[in-house]
Amino acid sequence: MSASLSILHTEASQGWGGQEIRILTEAEGFLARGHRVMIATPREAPIFAAAQQRGIPVAGVDLRKKRLGNLKALRAWLQHEAPVFDVVNTHSSTDAWLVALSGLGGRRVPPVVRTRHVSTPIHANFATRWLYTKATAHVVTTGESLRLQLHRETGMPLERTSSVRTGIDLARFTPLDQAAMRAKLSIPDRPTLGILATMRDWKGHHDLFDAMKLLKDRFPAWQLLVIGGGPAGPELARRVAAERLEDTIRMVGNQDNVPEWLSALDLFVLPSYASEGVPQGIMQAMACALPVVATPVGAIGEAVQDGLTGLMTAPRDPAQLASTLARLMDSAPLRRQMGQAGLAFARAHFGIDIMVDGMESVFRAVSGKLH
Repeated sequence: MSASLSILHTEASQGWGGQEIRILTEAEGFLARGHRVMIATPREAPIFAAAQQRGIPVAGVDLRKKRLGNLKALRAWLQHEAPVFDVVNTHSSTDAWLVALSGLGGRRVPPVVRTRHVSTPIHANFATRWLYTKATAHVVTTGESLRLQLHRETGMPLERTSSVRTGIDLARFTPLDQAAMRAKLSIPDRPTLGILATMRDWKGHHDLFDAMKLLKDRFPAWQLLVIGGGPAGPELARRVAAERLEDTIRMVGNQDNVPEWLSALDLFVLPSYASEGVPQGIMQAMACALPVVATPVGAIGEAVQDGLTGLMTAPRDPAQLASTLARLMDSAPLRRQMGQAGLAFARAHFGIDIMVDGMESVFRAVSGKLH
């Protein structure tokens, strides 16, 4: 029987999205295998309350800023807690720096694994190169293209990096009866495409709204469901009202019963133009047998196979987005074909166990607990 691991996750983010959900899902997977897991994060961070609700051990540690006071707080906490952990997994820039600096001067910090969830460019100055190549034992990315980007931009040796795609609960994300879901959710029984994403600028909501305006006359029956919340939400809602798009675009906010909303759709779209790994919304949509229209940003192309499970379109190009959407809006057989291909790909590649297996291999190698 393999030795159990003791894993500490740190997360400075005050936001809520795929990164935080991955940490929680991964933690639950490790706990289910008998490992010890704890998350250290600010008490006001959404992930703190979410971890409590899921029964995941969580400690309130002030990691909000790259400041001396926050460094002292983390260093003091680690001095007491670090000896019980085999590895610390950092997730955002701020907590990665605070953990790295906490280990200076011979202080005890477990081996550090950094997970990079997004494709944001790395400013590879001397300090950043030190952070990745000296202070970090191993870096995990959520897609192979992100792993190669990291190597190019920091010089991090490839043998000290791994690509471990985020996993989703395939028992939960599975196709449901479309008519029943529309009736349950009070969704008009019309052809429907949808976007599921935190409302941030780079997710491409404005480009999608522009595309819908271009498509409105050709496909008057189609409607767009905008699922999710976020900082850009109020601005997007004002635009819908100002441009009188309420009959075409329906904003439904954050939803817990995501598989039901996805199953009510005919087509999924995510026109991101920056900062992506493999978005969980895309993986969830594919697991619900939806064809996907997306952009070749980050590692999206490692999930959406152009022409097989969906179609790729250029980022920041509403006219091309409209043309690409029209190909699928115009053909129910093509939507069904790509949706089924996406479902098969999701079931083969997106399971939680695949993610946990990958991360467990990394943690064991870094900690020396190989068996």
